[in-house]
Amino acid sequence: MDARCESLHNGHYGGIDPNEFREMVTERAFFKAQKRGFATGHELDDWLEAEREISNQCRYWKQEIH
Repeated sequence: MDARCESLHNGHYGGIDPNEFREMVTERAFFKAQKRGFATGHELDDWLEAEREISNQCRYWKQEIH
């Protein structure tokens, strides 16, 4: 399990600390943009997709713990 995600379960954003969640989404969105060569016009799509992925990932890991 990702140590950051594990520590998020004690937070307030659906069990996830909002600052840690935002940091993880920012990192994931950055890598999505980098993979595309930082072409403009996809920033919101990258962010929303990263949010979904991080939320799903943490939800999955939380189920494994319980």
